[in-house]
Amino acid sequence: MTIQNRKRAITFILINLTLDAMGIGLIMPVMPDLINEVHGGTLGNAAVWGGLLATTFAVMQFIFGPILGSLSDRYGRRPIILISLLVMSVDYLVMAVAGSIWLLFATRIIGGITAATQSTAAAFIADISDPKEKAANFGLLGAAFGMGFVLGPIVGGLLGEFGTRAPFYAAAALGFINLAFGYFVLPETVTDRIRRPFSLRRANPFGAFRAITKLDGLRRLVLLVFLYEFAFIVYPATWAYFTKQAYGWSPGMVGASLAMFGIGVAIVQAGLIRLVLNRFGERGTIVFGLIFNLGSFILLTLITNGWIALAFIPLTSLGAVVTPALQGLMSARAGDDQQGELQGVIASAKSMAMILSPLAMTQIFWAFTTETGPYFPGAAFALSALIMVACLVVFLGRPRQTVTT
Repeated sequence: MTIQNRKRAITFILINLTLDAMGIGLIMPVMPDLINEVHGGTLGNAAVWGGLLATTFAVMQFIFGPILGSLSDRYGRRPIILISLLVMSVDYLVMAVAGSIWLLFATRIIGGITAATQSTAAAFIADISDPKEKAANFGLLGAAFGMGFVLGPIVGGLLGEFGTRAPFYAAAALGFINLAFGYFVLPETVTDRIRRPFSLRRANPFGAFRAITKLDGLRRLVLLVFLYEFAFIVYPATWAYFTKQAYGWSPGMVGASLAMFGIGVAIVQAGLIRLVLNRFGERGTIVFGLIFNLGSFILLTLITNGWIALAFIPLTSLGAVVTPALQGLMSARAGDDQQGELQGVIASAKSMAMILSPLAMTQIFWAFTTETGPYFPGAAFALSALIMVACLVVFLGRPRQTVTT
């Protein structure tokens, strides 16, 4: 593959992941109105249905991350990514005309499956990266996803002024445009040398976990992925409620702070991480990020001034170096024919955290802000700080000797 073709392929992958993240954020501003349109009821009822739709999406990602990753190990990255992008684009068109809550559920099931191609995209990056480049290139994936989360709600809110269905048509159009681009520039990276048969026993999440965690040191690293994501999800799960309760922020301030955080994460994972990796290496970068997150969570439980918290937000994004460095370390321990399966396991671990963490974090916030209980709005961040300590113990603890297969 020439350097120019490689750059085009990476550009397509980054655009694809940005669209994945934008697709989630793009529809968020209009989901309450859309649910009320198709189902009726109060805003509170719409929130309940919206939560169920989000959970359904995450469950599908958990189940299908390893399946699509393993399919890409057998049939190639190109067909899995392009077919999923096609189905995703059609799915948005169906959401644009959906007239019932059950059809919305069906679209979220399909959307969760197609979004599980993040693991295949990561496997593609692993295929074309030298070992020393993997962590930095995984950082580009995180940056693309972060920018999508920043742009999605902004664009969705603007398009929502033209009607609740407008963001879905826009998401479908962007998907079809990128599909055409990918058809011409995305090469196949799975060769006969690394191709392997598809096995449903290994492709389902639990079978894939068992197979991957037999590799040296990966059991505790998969656990670390889950714990880290569980703690980090405190931001999207409770930030809007926490800042309103602790600082009296308006929705506009909440949105601006989240945009600052997303931009900071994108900058860190697209550029600054290379400096940190050159200075500390992958293991040192992970330790640096975990310690930095620990300090950030502790400080957020102590800051009582909203302007100080707002100024501190860009610094919290420095902890985002953990994920790409961890992915790079794990990728180096798996064979070339297991990259899709490994990335699927990582995606499922993240999805499991996405399913469980919002439930736990919001319940803790509720318990410590009710009139009958002790008042501590930063309680969820305190829990995340404790989980960061657990992450350090898991990562720095002496690994057990395992059998490599």
